[in-house]
Amino acid sequence: QVQLVESGGGLVQAGGSLRLSCAASGVTFRFRATGWYRQAPGKPRELVAGLSSGGTANYADSVKGRFTISRDNAENTVSLQMNSLKPEDTAVYYCNIIITGNNYWGKGTLVTVSP
Repeated sequence: QVQLVESGGGLVQAGGSLRLSCAASGVTFRFRATGWYRQAPGKPRELVAGLSSGGTANYADSVKGRFTISRDNAENTVSLQMNSLKPEDTAVYYCNIIITGNNYWGKGTLVTVSP
């Protein structure tokens, strides 16, 4: 059974940094497409950063240059380093993995950025 568990969210002031981590059980991240999404109140869920099965990263324009997605194959985790955080980054952040065309999600971790 695939299970994704996010951690690392919290409250931070604008300009600060947070590092989110996603741990997986029942599946390995290596060689699979994974990503971080976020959903702010009243808004649809959006892709923040993706990592292809080959290791190519892509980012939403709003986070380019500030966020970095990475994968640790030994620990079987995917992380999202978030720097220069802005109040508009406030959202619940979700880890995602695609397995044979099916999407799997964690329960999310809340990131709140105060002005």
